[in-house]
Amino acid sequence: MDQRLLNWGIFLLLCLTWGSSFILMKLGLLSFSPYQVAGLRLISAGVVLLPFFFKFIRQTPRNKIPVIILSGLLGNGIPAYLFCIAETRIDSSLAGMLNSFTPVFALLFSLLLFRAPVQRRQLAGLAIGFIGVICLFLAKGVDANEYWYYGLFIVAATACYGLNIALVHHYLKGYSTLQLVSISLFFMALFSAPVLIFSDFTLAFARSENAWVSLGASMVLGVMGTGVASLLFYQLIRSAGAMFASMVTYGLPVVAIGWGLLAGEHVNGWQVLCLAGIMGGVYLVSRK
Repeated sequence: MDQRLLNWGIFLLLCLTWGSSFILMKLGLLSFSPYQVAGLRLISAGVVLLPFFFKFIRQTPRNKIPVIILSGLLGNGIPAYLFCIAETRIDSSLAGMLNSFTPVFALLFSLLLFRAPVQRRQLAGLAIGFIGVICLFLAKGVDANEYWYYGLFIVAATACYGLNIALVHHYLKGYSTLQLVSISLFFMALFSAPVLIFSDFTLAFARSENAWVSLGASMVLGVMGTGVASLLFYQLIRSAGAMFASMVTYGLPVVAIGWGLLAGEHVNGWQVLCLAGIMGGVYLVSRK
């Protein structure tokens, strides 16, 4: 019971952290390009965990390092850029809702690539949660003038997330959470540094009065939304399984609605009902 409570605590904390990431991306994009925001995010996360990288890199078998780098690319590197590009045209709450495709891809890759066993109850919970997200999406409505097709960048990012969840669950489960995250994010920071350096990053401080706000938001996004959140997410995969961990993305619209309330947006009974359906689906997936 204590472990289940801990898993739910990590689940809720991840929902809050990742659900807030979309707002932080928007703040970063006030002054920086999507490539700069993504680069700042990944470099900040890698720098914070750098002391642990030097400790764990010596303890990791060489044949596992390419797998860990691939996990970093799928779980953080590629999605960081795809999300920032998408949010130049679509709003943060829509991004949070589209992120809910992750469990679908996690299930698909687990079945197709790893022949993982899935219970009917989990399939039912996955379907209920996904239907809840779709209904919430419809209840919110989408402006026809928006560049809605930029949402395809987020769908591509969720495919990366889903493949990474299956990869970690089947190939990297024997390694500590801090070991995987510190090594993978070091290489993501290394790969992102040239992108940031050659993008005339410093010119933003001369052009925009919001540059320091954008810098702070991007760094918080990296430290909390990537570094700390990745630690929690890898731990959740290890302790609760890939399917339950992937359901975190079903909780993100709940946080998006919460940010909407704080911003003075109206929340109706239909949206509350959809949120209840989402959490009911999560419960079915996690129940013993």
